[in-house]
Parts: sequence; C-alpha cells; structure tokens
Amino acid sequence: MDKNFEEEFTHIIKFQPPLYKQRHQFVKDLVEKYKPKKVADLGCADCSLLWMLKFCSCIEVLAGLDICANVMKENMHTLSPLPVDYLQPSERSLTVTLHHGSVAQKDPCMLGFDLVTCIELIEHLEESELKKFPEVVFGFMAPSIVVISTPNSEFNPLFQRVMLYRHPDHKFEWSQAQFQSWALETARCYNYSVEFTGVGHPPTGMEKVGFCTQIGVFVRKHAQTGESVQSEKPTEAVYKTVFKAVYPSLKDEKYLQNAVISEVIFTAQIIKHRFMSKHKEYSDDPERKSKCQPSMDCFSDYLGKLVVVKSMEPFVSGNEVYIPLATIFSFPKVNRLCGTFEKLRKLIAGKVTLSSDGSAVMLNIEHENEEN
Repeated sequence: MDKNFEEEFTHIIKFQPPLYKQRHQFVKDLVEKYKPKKVADLGCADCSLLWMLKFCSCIEVLAGLDICANVMKENMHTLSPLPVDYLQPSERSLTVTLHHGSVAQKDPCMLGFDLVTCIELIEHLEESELKKFPEVVFGFMAPSIVVISTPNSEFNPLFQRVMLYRHPDHKFEWSQAQFQSWALETARCYNYSVEFTGVGHPPTGMEKVGFCTQIGVFVRKHAQTGESVQSEKPTEAVYKTVFKAVYPSLKDEKYLQNAVISEVIFTAQIIKHRFMSKHKEYSDDPERKSKCQPSMDCFSDYLGKLVVVKSMEPFVSGNEVYIPLATIFSFPKVNRLCGTFEKLRKLIAGKVTLSSDGSAVMLNIEHENEEN
C-alpha cells in the first residue's frame, strides 16, 4: 500500500510507529537474524525498504522489481552512493539494481537470492498473475527465505472509513484463514515451511481480529541443486534494468589503495608532528635532554602502548624526517587495511615518498619549522 494513502486511511486507529515502518522494521530484524547476502524486494515501489536495507552490513546485493517504472525512477536517487561513500569506502561490496517487470514472469537476474520480500504486493495482483506468482518466486527463484505481507480483511471493520478494500488498486484482501490456507498450500507444493505473524496490533479486547498486516515467513526446507536452477533458467531476460549502483568498496584494489595511501600519510604526519615537538623540546634544553633521554624511546603518547625499538624510531636527516614503515604498519587501522607488511609496501609503491631502501616514509620538515 502507498504509505501516504495508508497514513490517511488509518488516521482513526493510530499505529506508532506507522504501519509501513513496522513492516520495514520486521524485514530489517529478519535480515539481522539470518544475515542474507543477496536480498530482492518484489514490488519495491518507492524503494524505501531498499534504502533501509542498504545500511545492513551483511547485504552485498540488493535488487528491486516493480511493474511501475515511473515510481522507481522518481525515487531511485536515494539508492545512489553519497560523497562520503567515496571518501570512506566500506569494507563490504554493495550493488543495488532496480528492474521494471512483472512478478508473474521469470528472469535469470532474480536467481541466487537468499531472501525475497513481497511487502503488500500480492493483493495488487490480478487473478492470472497470482496463479503464476508461487511458481516464479518459490519454484524458479527458490530463495532460502520469502517474506509475504498482506492486509488482514478481518481488521477492516475497525476502520471507520467504509470501503471495499484499503486501497483502490487492491484486487482482493484475505482473512487470516484465507491467507494461511494459500500460504500452507504454497509451502507444501514447493517444500517450504511457513510461520505466521504480523504487525499492527488490534485494540485491547479485540485480539481475535488479528494483526492489521498479516505476515508469512517461508523458509526453504532443502537447498535447491545447481542443476535444477539451471534447468529452469530462461534463455533471455524479460525485465528491463532501470537503475544500477555499485558502491565503492575496499574489496576494490583502487579504493583500497587510495584508503591506504591516505591513512599512511595521515599517520606519518601525526608521528612527525609529535616527534618534531619532542625533538625541539629536548634540543632547546640540553640539561633536560640528558636527564630525560630514555623517555624518547616512547616518542609519542599517540603510539599508546606500542613498543618502540630502535629500528622503529623516526629520525631526522637534513631537511627530512624518516618515519619507519614498520611503525606505521603497527597502527591498527593501517594494519587492518593491509593485512601484511608486504601488501602495505605494494599499495604505496610509487605513491608515497620513501627512503632509498624503501623502509621509511620521508617527510620534509621545513614546513614544520615554519609553523614552530
């Protein structure tokens, strides 16, 4: 159901949070429980559920499908990467794709998903489409989990506005018994189990009418073999792709290299500044320098509990300060990004100024002297 229409319709019975947000939160909770990597939302409409799911760290592939291309196109910009996504790429990969097409048709782009959501979708289907729907979703796509939500017609008398259905585009609205009968038969035919729940509690004393939105969570009993999926695969695509976004990721060598270079330079500058401050402090006071020389072994509070050996100490030669790569690699973020010292050297080679033997980052100290 269109969320604006729904909010207007349910103004007598207040749902907090609004009913559409409760449905979206239900899906999000399910994602956090099962950690699917590939999720498809059938009947994605304004893409608001996809927008919420793109922040789930386990998801690497998101796909939306809707029969109305215009609604998707009006909202697809919300699924595009933001500048911050390029400045701070995620450690996971994420691809978001929107398709224009019918859930009554099979397309190979919808194979291989772990979770498929059909939120307030089936009641919009014509009878001929509803008959094909189970075979497309449960037989062809065959994801591990399917979530289907639909209005509960037994709740409708609680609304004061009188109408046949909750939305003018609805082709039917089922009672709890009707939905459960359809769901159980579908689960039996395609080897799924199904559990029933919902969102939107009825008023106290009217619990028998059930949830305002009834939900079926289908879980596939046995994994489908690759051969059975392949035999079902159509020879050509029938959906039209209207949007695709590939988010920057540290799994991409280009973004990883940029992140490592940035972090190495930042870390080297911090170490340089701390070291030069200490260096100047002791140089200006020879007596203090002789008394406190041992403290130079831990040249900076920034290094925390890092044990600094001679080979890891910065040193000055002429107008350059040398920051050992081993010291930079000891910092947690650099270490996590690179994994190995050899990969660190490989990623910054030719991009960061190093000493002749490649063991240290070289930074000019003239600017430091000017600041001091």
